[in-house]
Amino acid sequence: MKGTIVIVGVGALGSHLVLLARNWPHPIKVVDFDRVETKNILSQFHTKMASGRNKAQGLQQAMLGMFGLKVDAVPHKLTPDNAKAILGGAGLVIDCTDNAAARRCIQGLVRTEGIPCLHGCLSAAGDFARIVWDEHFKEDEEGTEGAATCENGDNLPFHALAAAQIAINAQVFLKMGMKRSMMLMPDKSIRLA
Repeated sequence: MKGTIVIVGVGALGSHLVLLARNWPHPIKVVDFDRVETKNILSQFHTKMASGRNKAQGLQQAMLGMFGLKVDAVPHKLTPDNAKAILGGAGLVIDCTDNAAARRCIQGLVRTEGIPCLHGCLSAAGDFARIVWDEHFKEDEEGTEGAATCENGDNLPFHALAAAQIAINAQVFLKMGMKRSMMLMPDKSIRLA
């Protein structure tokens, strides 16, 4: 694979994914318009020093400071107007967003441009995850946008497990071109394909 890996959404899933992807031999770009809040620090890979800062920029600073990894940060909301500029030319897009509008925007661009895309999704309660390649991905019903998946640290181990599985599935694709999708629950895992 050639090109940058773009991770859209660096909250409960995406922030941990960036931590786990730090040794991949590909440039990484992170996209998120949101700010780090104190409650995020309990279940996301964001530091207290980043509190109040943009999530993408805070994570960029953390990765540089901790590992010397230069991550490109895009501190803007992904929209149909800027999707091509942000995602175009990517070698792989990994969607870790939490709302249907962002997912539709990502799908529209990656399908038009022929960019491989892996979607990572947490349930509103943060206790169920789906990891699905775009060609098999169907958006959940509206109504979960803005639902808290990480208000406290109760599900942190599961969020990290889901992010680790996204990283494994992406790594298998990067190394072997294989696409695997799955569902995860704290008490069992189900492999779909």
